[in-house]
Amino acid sequence: MSSHLLPTTVVGSYPQPDWLVNREMLSKSVPRVRMNIWRVPEQFLEQAQDDATILAIRDLERAGIDIITDGEIRRESYSNRFATALEGIDLDKPGHVKARSGHRTPVPRVVGPIRRRGPVEVRDMKFLRASTDRPAKITLPGPFTMSQQAINAFYRDDDEMVMDYAVAVNAEAKDLVKAGADIIQLDEPWLRNDPAAAKRIAVKAINRALQGIGVPTIVHLCFGYAALVPGESKPVGYSFLPELADSTAEQISIEAAQPKLDLGVLSDLAPKKILLGVLDLGDTRVETPKKVAERIRRGLKHVPADRLIPAPDCGMKYLPREVAFGKLKALSEGAAIVRQELAG
Repeated sequence: MSSHLLPTTVVGSYPQPDWLVNREMLSKSVPRVRMNIWRVPEQFLEQAQDDATILAIRDLERAGIDIITDGEIRRESYSNRFATALEGIDLDKPGHVKARSGHRTPVPRVVGPIRRRGPVEVRDMKFLRASTDRPAKITLPGPFTMSQQAINAFYRDDDEMVMDYAVAVNAEAKDLVKAGADIIQLDEPWLRNDPAAAKRIAVKAINRALQGIGVPTIVHLCFGYAALVPGESKPVGYSFLPELADSTAEQISIEAAQPKLDLGVLSDLAPKKILLGVLDLGDTRVETPKKVAERIRRGLKHVPADRLIPAPDCGMKYLPREVAFGKLKALSEGAAIVRQELAG
């Protein structure tokens, strides 16, 4: 793991090349069921995804990011690849939910017990581990978010469904650690979708999903991709955040730059490490290192340097690739400025 203060990381995704995906199709929604966004024929798709993943890994390394991912290049969204691979899902007759954007979105329909059939992201993790010597993180959709992005047509008790999702995530996470993951992250942006249900079951489910994981763990929260959820519609505070202090996750990742979050809430999360969003992904202008350093200093007023990890607000999937690279380079250089200041 990175040994210096203020190690930089990404939340998860990095822009997929235009030759790999139909970005116009992708820009209309965040897929919850499978969506054929791929430009490459099926027989060549895995090879193309591998090549694009190498490009993403090298970009993250060249930008100076300390803790990297595979860019989630093989995914249509952060959640649908894992969520639709589980037993108990009717892929032919999806349900529909109202997304946070207000649109009706096709989602998995649960028609039987949620069970993990077998590995989903293990090959991805092995490929990442073999392709870099940097600390490597991989993400999984969290159990609460998956339950919110599904229609329950089987369970009498929604909480039982959430816990079955947690068991499936836990089994995958353990195999990802065996495959070489240095960090496991659960993406739980829908914690704020139903605060009452989140308060009742989310921390219990997160703890079950992370049970027995022998590497550092993270829970990520955000208000939605900047490309799809405008900044002016985002709140300046989380309806479900202090409760995560009771989770077993060692780190909490939060979107903060675009919504101009009141960072006073970070004191509620001691002694967790904080992945602090310091890149505004709603603005395609690349931040200066000086601007990034300013946002990091703001975080340091509430979190000590040994518990702060500068990061983008969210996944960078929807940004132009050159913009994403520029922002990550500014992230690395901005963190270096503050690191030097702390060293005196």
